[in-house]
Amino acid sequence: MGRRGKTIPELRWKDTPDFVEVAKVWNNDAIRILVKLVWEGYDLLVAEILSQINCDEAEEQIERSLTQSLERRIRRNMTGDEPFDVQHEAYEWESSQSAQAQPPQYDIAFYLISNERVIWPLEAKVLKTDGAVGEYIKEINENFVTCRYAPFSSQGGMLGYLFYGDSNKAFTNIATKVPCTLSDHPDFPNRDHKTSDHQRVVPSGKSYPAEFRCHHLLLKIITSLVPTNTASV
Repeated sequence: MGRRGKTIPELRWKDTPDFVEVAKVWNNDAIRILVKLVWEGYDLLVAEILSQINCDEAEEQIERSLTQSLERRIRRNMTGDEPFDVQHEAYEWESSQSAQAQPPQYDIAFYLISNERVIWPLEAKVLKTDGAVGEYIKEINENFVTCRYAPFSSQGGMLGYLFYGDSNKAFTNIATKVPCTLSDHPDFPNRDHKTSDHQRVVPSGKSYPAEFRCHHLLLKIITSLVPTNTASV
């Protein structure tokens, strides 16, 4: 496979600093502020949508529709002073392998306003039960740890839309199957929010951040039925 040509963002922004370091110049608590926006968006999502419906009846495009509604509510709480903006379903051009291949697409992307190539991504997965973490695990091991996701950020995150089961059990299953150590986030003690630290495999010739912190946010989805099958996936 031949080397692909330059994209417009690559022509415009040749330097690619670490998202986290740039954001911290604005405010040392920049990542805490970013993640707090996600939790505030989730609170609005619950109040305005999830509490008004029976989520058991949702059958189509669950992950995409939840994520689109969440991103809109994240944006609503932004002040406009942040050095980043947020976008639903944004492409990661850096990881595009060829002119023919579609690049990875993030469910939610926080990108630097000063450099749109630099993205702090969130990937979302529906967890129908606290054992159904297979697809969630795959995103971490096949995309984040390989630098296919978040090549220009030393941090990023996973959103787990948990329909049934216990969040602590889900965290235990995630930690066991990655495998990794999950730590409580000190700034969000009352949230289902943990972090894990990983040493990434950086492709030859690239200077991506090798040390990576993944945020894990489990967002409980309001349901009324008891599942008939809670087998792990």
